[in-house]
Amino acid sequence: MKITYFGSAEFGIPCLDAIKNSKHELAGIFTQPAHGAGRGRKPRPTHVAQWAERNGYECVEAENINRPEMVERVRACGGDLLVVIAFGQKIGPEVIEMHEKGAINVHASLLPKYRGAAPINWAIVNGETETGVSIITLADKMDAGYVLGEGKVAIDADDTAEDVHDKLAELSPGVLMDVIGQIEAGTAKYVEQDEDRVTIARKLKKSDGQVDFDRPAEQVRNMVRGFWPWPGAKADYVSAKTGKKDRVTLAQVRVVEDAGSDGEPGVIDDEFHVQCGAGKLDIVKLKPAGKRLMNWEAFCNGRHTQPGDKFVKIED
Repeated sequence: MKITYFGSAEFGIPCLDAIKNSKHELAGIFTQPAHGAGRGRKPRPTHVAQWAERNGYECVEAENINRPEMVERVRACGGDLLVVIAFGQKIGPEVIEMHEKGAINVHASLLPKYRGAAPINWAIVNGETETGVSIITLADKMDAGYVLGEGKVAIDADDTAEDVHDKLAELSPGVLMDVIGQIEAGTAKYVEQDEDRVTIARKLKKSDGQVDFDRPAEQVRNMVRGFWPWPGAKADYVSAKTGKKDRVTLAQVRVVEDAGSDGEPGVIDDEFHVQCGAGKLDIVKLKPAGKRLMNWEAFCNGRHTQPGDKFVKIED
Protein backbone atom coordinates (compact mmCIF):
# COMPACT_ATOMS: atom_id res chain seq x y z
CA MET A 1 0.00 0.00 0.00
CA LYS A 2 0.95 3.64 -0.43
CA ILE A 3 1.00 5.35 2.96
CA THR A 4 0.77 9.08 3.64
CA TYR A 5 2.22 10.11 7.00
CA PHE A 6 1.21 13.14 9.10
CA GLY A 7 3.31 13.74 12.21
CA SER A 8 5.61 16.12 14.04
CA ALA A 9 6.88 14.65 17.31
CA GLU A 10 9.72 12.27 18.14
CA PHE A 11 7.18 9.72 19.39
CA GLY A 12 6.38 8.68 15.81
CA ILE A 13 9.94 8.16 14.57
CA PRO A 14 10.09 4.40 15.32
CA CYS A 15 6.86 3.99 13.34
CA LEU A 16 8.33 5.91 10.42
CA ASP A 17 11.32 3.58 10.50
CA ALA A 18 9.00 0.57 10.47
CA ILE A 19 6.99 1.87 7.50
CA LYS A 20 10.20 2.71 5.61
CA ASN A 21 11.57 -0.80 6.16
CA SER A 22 8.30 -2.56 5.22
CA LYS A 23 6.94 -3.61 1.84
CA HIS A 24 4.70 -0.52 1.85
CA GLU A 25 5.54 2.74 0.09
CA LEU A 26 5.91 5.94 2.11
CA ALA A 27 4.16 8.15 -0.43
CA GLY A 28 4.20 11.49 1.38
CA ILE A 29 5.23 13.09 4.68
CA PHE A 30 3.59 16.19 6.15
CA THR A 31 4.58 17.97 9.36
CA GLN A 32 4.22 21.22 11.28
CA PRO A 33 6.37 24.22 10.29
CA ALA A 34 9.67 24.81 12.06
CA HIS A 35 9.27 26.74 15.32
CA GLY A 36 11.67 28.77 17.41
CA ALA A 37 13.49 26.77 20.07
CA GLY A 38 16.28 27.38 22.56
CA ARG A 39 17.57 30.67 23.88
CA GLY A 40 18.04 32.22 20.46
CA ARG A 41 14.58 31.06 19.32
CA LYS A 42 16.15 29.84 16.09
CA PRO A 43 13.56 27.96 14.00
CA ARG A 44 14.06 24.23 14.42
CA PRO A 45 12.44 21.67 12.11
CA THR A 46 10.23 19.03 13.70
CA HIS A 47 11.63 15.61 14.53
CA VAL A 48 9.74 14.23 11.54
CA ALA A 49 11.22 16.84 9.18
CA GLN A 50 14.69 15.97 10.46
CA TRP A 51 14.02 12.25 9.96
CA ALA A 52 12.86 12.90 6.38
CA GLU A 53 16.02 14.84 5.56
CA ARG A 54 18.25 12.11 7.00
CA ASN A 55 16.43 9.42 5.02
CA GLY A 56 16.09 11.23 1.70
CA TYR A 57 12.35 11.92 1.72
CA GLU A 58 10.57 15.14 0.84
CA CYS A 59 8.70 16.56 3.84
CA VAL A 60 6.01 19.21 3.44
CA GLU A 61 5.63 21.74 6.26
CA ALA A 62 1.92 22.55 6.60
CA GLU A 63 0.67 25.53 8.60
CA ASN A 64 -2.89 24.32 7.94
CA ILE A 65 -3.29 20.93 6.33
CA ASN A 66 -6.89 21.72 5.35
CA ARG A 67 -6.09 24.69 3.09
CA PRO A 68 -6.94 23.94 -0.55
CA GLU A 69 -3.33 24.01 -1.74
CA MET A 70 -2.31 21.55 0.99
CA VAL A 71 -5.27 19.27 0.29
CA GLU A 72 -4.11 19.05 -3.32
CA ARG A 73 -0.54 18.26 -2.28
CA VAL A 74 -1.84 15.42 -0.13
CA ARG A 75 -4.02 14.19 -3.00
CA ALA A 76 -1.02 14.22 -5.35
CA CYS A 77 0.73 11.67 -3.12
CA GLY A 78 -1.89 9.08 -4.13
CA GLY A 79 -1.89 7.49 -0.69
CA ASP A 80 -4.13 4.51 0.05
CA LEU A 81 -3.89 4.88 3.83
CA LEU A 82 -3.25 7.91 6.05
CA VAL A 83 -1.23 7.36 9.25
CA VAL A 84 -1.31 10.18 11.81
CA ILE A 85 0.94 10.30 14.88
CA ALA A 86 1.29 13.41 17.07
CA PHE A 87 0.67 15.75 14.14
CA GLY A 88 -0.78 18.68 16.08
CA GLN A 89 -3.61 19.70 13.73
CA LYS A 90 -7.22 18.67 13.28
CA ILE A 91 -7.61 16.98 9.91
CA GLY A 92 -10.68 17.71 7.82
CA PRO A 93 -12.92 15.10 6.17
CA GLU A 94 -11.73 15.90 2.62
CA VAL A 95 -8.18 14.83 3.49
CA ILE A 96 -9.36 11.70 5.30
CA GLU A 97 -11.83 10.58 2.64
CA MET A 98 -9.34 10.76 -0.25
CA HIS A 99 -7.56 7.73 1.29
CA GLU A 100 -9.39 4.60 0.12
CA LYS A 101 -8.22 2.54 3.12
CA GLY A 102 -9.06 5.30 5.60
CA ALA A 103 -7.04 7.17 8.21
CA ILE A 104 -5.60 5.79 11.44
CA ASN A 105 -3.93 7.28 14.48
CA VAL A 106 -1.54 5.93 17.12
CA HIS A 107 -2.74 7.14 20.53
CA ALA A 108 -0.66 6.71 23.70
CA SER A 109 -3.28 5.17 25.99
CA LEU A 110 -5.57 2.18 26.25
CA LEU A 111 -8.70 3.82 24.92
CA PRO A 112 -11.32 4.78 25.91
CA LYS A 113 -9.25 5.82 28.95
CA TYR A 114 -7.23 9.00 28.63
CA ARG A 115 -8.52 10.60 25.47
CA GLY A 116 -6.76 13.89 24.87
CA ALA A 117 -3.42 15.63 24.59
CA ALA A 118 -1.50 14.29 27.61
CA PRO A 119 -2.44 10.62 28.17
CA ILE A 120 0.97 9.49 29.42
CA ASN A 121 1.23 12.23 32.04
CA TRP A 122 -2.23 11.80 33.50
CA ALA A 123 -1.98 8.00 33.61
CA ILE A 124 1.08 8.33 35.86
CA VAL A 125 -0.35 11.17 37.95
CA ASN A 126 -3.45 9.06 38.58
CA GLY A 127 -1.36 6.11 39.77
CA GLU A 128 -2.01 3.72 36.87
CA THR A 129 0.26 0.66 36.74
CA GLU A 130 -0.45 -0.19 33.11
CA THR A 131 -0.90 1.76 29.90
CA GLY A 132 -0.37 1.20 26.20
CA VAL A 133 -1.07 2.36 22.67
CA SER A 134 -4.28 2.16 20.68
CA ILE A 135 -4.56 2.24 16.89
CA ILE A 136 -7.79 4.02 16.04
CA THR A 137 -9.62 5.50 13.07
CA LEU A 138 -9.75 9.28 12.90
CA ALA A 139 -13.08 10.69 14.04
CA ASP A 140 -14.62 14.13 14.31
CA LYS A 141 -14.53 13.85 18.12
CA MET A 142 -11.01 13.66 19.56
CA ASP A 143 -9.70 10.10 20.00
CA ALA A 144 -13.20 8.66 19.66
CA GLY A 145 -12.69 6.49 16.58
CA TYR A 146 -12.93 2.73 16.24
CA VAL A 147 -10.12 0.72 17.87
CA LEU A 148 -8.26 -1.59 15.49
CA GLY A 149 -5.49 -2.80 17.78
CA GLU A 150 -3.65 -2.14 21.02
CA GLY A 151 -0.50 -3.03 22.92
CA LYS A 152 0.19 -2.82 26.65
CA VAL A 153 3.17 -1.98 28.87
CA ALA A 154 3.66 -1.84 32.64
CA ILE A 155 4.22 1.51 34.33
CA ASP A 156 6.99 0.67 36.78
CA ALA A 157 7.22 2.28 40.22
CA ASP A 158 9.96 4.78 39.28
CA ASP A 159 8.88 5.44 35.68
CA THR A 160 8.55 9.09 34.69
CA ALA A 161 6.49 10.42 31.79
CA GLU A 162 9.72 10.49 29.80
CA ASP A 163 10.34 6.79 30.53
CA VAL A 164 6.81 5.73 29.57
CA HIS A 165 6.93 7.88 26.42
CA ASP A 166 10.00 5.93 25.30
CA LYS A 167 8.43 2.57 26.17
CA LEU A 168 5.34 3.36 24.12
CA ALA A 169 7.35 4.73 21.20
CA GLU A 170 9.21 1.41 21.11
CA LEU A 171 5.98 -0.61 21.40
CA SER A 172 4.03 1.29 18.73
CA PRO A 173 5.63 0.07 15.47
CA GLY A 174 4.76 -3.58 16.01
CA VAL A 175 1.14 -2.79 16.83
CA LEU A 176 0.82 -0.32 13.96
CA MET A 177 2.31 -2.63 11.33
CA ASP A 178 0.04 -5.49 12.43
CA VAL A 179 -2.98 -3.24 11.93
CA ILE A 180 -1.73 -1.98 8.55
CA GLY A 181 -1.34 -5.60 7.44
CA GLN A 182 -4.90 -6.38 8.54
CA ILE A 183 -6.26 -3.33 6.73
CA GLU A 184 -4.49 -4.38 3.54
CA ALA A 185 -5.81 -7.95 3.87
CA GLY A 186 -9.35 -6.80 4.66
CA THR A 187 -9.31 -8.58 8.04
CA ALA A 188 -9.13 -5.57 10.38
CA LYS A 189 -11.73 -5.48 13.17
CA TYR A 190 -13.20 -2.07 13.95
CA VAL A 191 -14.27 -2.04 17.61
CA GLU A 192 -16.43 0.77 18.93
CA GLN A 193 -15.26 2.44 22.15
CA ASP A 194 -17.36 2.16 25.32
CA GLU A 195 -18.43 5.74 26.01
CA ASP A 196 -19.24 4.88 29.63
CA ARG A 197 -15.54 4.22 30.28
CA VAL A 198 -14.16 7.42 28.73
CA THR A 199 -11.73 9.54 30.75
CA ILE A 200 -10.05 12.72 29.57
CA ALA A 201 -6.34 13.59 29.58
CA ARG A 202 -6.44 17.34 29.05
CA LYS A 203 -3.51 19.37 27.80
CA LEU A 204 -0.99 20.22 30.52
CA LYS A 205 -0.59 23.71 31.91
CA LYS A 206 2.51 25.09 33.62
CA SER A 207 0.49 25.53 36.82
CA ASP A 208 -0.34 21.80 36.94
CA GLY A 209 3.14 21.25 38.33
CA GLN A 210 2.66 23.31 41.49
CA VAL A 211 3.11 20.81 44.33
CA ASP A 212 0.75 20.90 47.30
CA PHE A 213 2.31 18.99 50.21
CA ASP A 214 -1.09 18.80 51.92
CA ARG A 215 -1.68 15.86 49.59
CA PRO A 216 -0.68 12.32 50.53
CA ALA A 217 2.96 11.43 49.82
CA GLU A 218 1.98 8.86 47.18
CA GLN A 219 0.04 11.48 45.21
CA VAL A 220 2.95 13.91 45.32
CA ARG A 221 5.30 11.16 44.12
CA ASN A 222 2.99 10.44 41.18
CA MET A 223 2.95 14.15 40.31
CA VAL A 224 6.75 14.23 40.29
CA ARG A 225 6.88 11.22 37.96
CA GLY A 226 4.02 12.29 35.72
CA PHE A 227 5.17 15.86 35.22
CA TRP A 228 8.84 15.12 34.49
CA PRO A 229 10.33 16.67 32.43
CA TRP A 230 7.49 19.18 31.75
CA PRO A 231 5.89 21.08 33.39
CA GLY A 232 7.88 19.69 36.31
CA ALA A 233 6.69 19.31 39.91
CA LYS A 234 7.72 22.66 41.36
CA ALA A 235 7.78 24.19 44.83
CA ASP A 236 9.59 26.91 46.76
CA TYR A 237 12.20 25.79 49.27
CA VAL A 238 12.28 28.18 52.25
CA SER A 239 15.08 28.45 54.80
CA ALA A 240 13.66 28.76 58.33
CA LYS A 241 16.75 30.71 59.40
CA THR A 242 16.94 33.31 56.63
CA GLY A 243 13.53 33.15 54.96
CA LYS A 244 15.28 32.91 51.60
CA LYS A 245 13.34 31.12 48.87
CA ASP A 246 14.67 28.84 46.14
CA ARG A 247 12.39 27.67 43.30
CA VAL A 248 13.02 23.96 42.65
CA THR A 249 11.71 21.18 40.43
CA LEU A 250 11.47 17.79 42.09
CA ALA A 251 12.89 15.15 39.74
CA GLN A 252 12.81 11.96 41.81
CA VAL A 253 11.26 11.20 45.20
CA ARG A 254 10.37 8.09 47.17
CA VAL A 255 7.63 7.46 49.70
CA VAL A 256 9.06 6.69 53.15
CA GLU A 257 7.67 3.32 54.23
CA ASP A 258 5.52 3.19 57.39
CA ALA A 259 5.95 6.92 58.04
CA GLY A 260 3.19 8.72 59.88
CA SER A 261 2.14 12.33 59.50
CA ASP A 262 3.28 14.06 62.67
CA GLY A 263 4.06 17.56 61.47
CA GLU A 264 3.23 20.41 59.16
CA PRO A 265 3.06 19.44 55.47
CA GLY A 266 6.12 20.57 53.52
CA VAL A 267 8.38 20.80 56.57
CA ILE A 268 11.69 18.90 56.62
CA ASP A 269 11.94 16.63 59.67
CA ASP A 270 14.94 15.48 61.73
CA GLU A 271 15.72 12.71 59.21
CA PHE A 272 15.52 15.19 56.29
CA HIS A 273 12.29 13.70 55.04
CA VAL A 274 9.54 16.00 53.78
CA GLN A 275 6.23 15.73 55.58
CA CYS A 276 3.02 15.46 53.55
CA GLY A 277 -0.68 15.42 54.32
CA ALA A 278 -0.31 11.66 54.79
CA GLY A 279 3.14 10.07 54.96
CA LYS A 280 6.56 11.45 54.13
CA LEU A 281 8.83 11.75 51.11
CA ASP A 282 12.51 11.07 50.68
CA ILE A 283 13.83 13.45 48.01
CA VAL A 284 16.38 11.82 45.70
CA LYS A 285 17.00 14.40 42.96
CA LEU A 286 15.88 17.96 42.29
CA LYS A 287 16.75 20.87 40.05
CA PRO A 288 17.05 24.42 41.40
CA ALA A 289 15.83 27.05 38.92
CA GLY A 290 18.56 27.88 36.40
CA LYS A 291 20.91 25.19 37.72
CA ARG A 292 21.77 21.58 37.04
CA LEU A 293 20.02 18.52 38.34
CA MET A 294 21.52 17.46 41.68
CA ASN A 295 21.00 14.94 44.45
CA TRP A 296 19.33 15.87 47.74
CA GLU A 297 22.54 15.67 49.76
CA ALA A 298 24.35 18.14 47.49
CA PHE A 299 21.38 20.52 47.61
CA CYS A 300 21.24 20.40 51.42
CA ASN A 301 24.98 20.89 51.78
CA GLY A 302 24.94 23.91 49.48
CA ARG A 303 22.13 25.60 51.40
CA HIS A 304 22.97 24.43 54.93
CA THR A 305 19.53 22.83 55.14
CA GLN A 306 18.21 22.20 58.65
CA PRO A 307 15.15 20.46 60.08
CA GLY A 308 12.36 23.02 60.06
CA ASP A 309 13.17 24.32 56.60
CA LYS A 310 10.25 23.66 54.31
CA PHE A 311 8.79 23.41 50.84
CA VAL A 312 5.77 25.59 50.12
CA LYS A 313 3.32 25.68 47.23
CA ILE A 314 4.04 28.28 44.57
CA GLU A 315 1.38 30.95 44.76
CA ASP A 316 2.12 33.09 41.67
